[in-house]
Amino acid sequence: MRQPLFAGLVVDENDQPVEVAYVGDEPCYVVNDRGFRRHIPSEQVDRQVLDIMRQQIEGHEDLLSEQTAKMLGQEDPFSRAMIYTQLRNLDKQFEQLLQTGIPEEGRAYLGMMGFRVVINLHGEVLRVEQPGIVSDEGDDEG
Repeated sequence: MRQPLFAGLVVDENDQPVEVAYVGDEPCYVVNDRGFRRHIPSEQVDRQVLDIMRQQIEGHEDLLSEQTAKMLGQEDPFSRAMIYTQLRNLDKQFEQLLQTGIPEEGRAYLGMMGFRVVINLHGEVLRVEQPGIVSDEGDDEG
């Protein structure tokens, strides 16, 4: 059974944690709308978040692959090329992530780092808070 990618990291526009529930086999984020529990298919929200991440990565693959290789201590050209290729194939990576999910430890780490997804009552992503990420304008987001 598929798990919501960002379970435990999603809040509503009032900063209230969003629950996870299943409608049959479909995981949903549950937003409390003044007592009415709105069930939003998690894939709808998860894909919006992944699209925002894709937009942040696109055009920066060279820098990201170089910095990732440096962080991993694998600065050889082959490792950088492998990382670059993975970044260029984000659609395939994201589809696999939707199927396998993010391990609970990974979600816990994201939460400790301040990562949050803010959605409205209709499941539209209002913002993704990623402390430490610098926007194009040079301001810290989050």
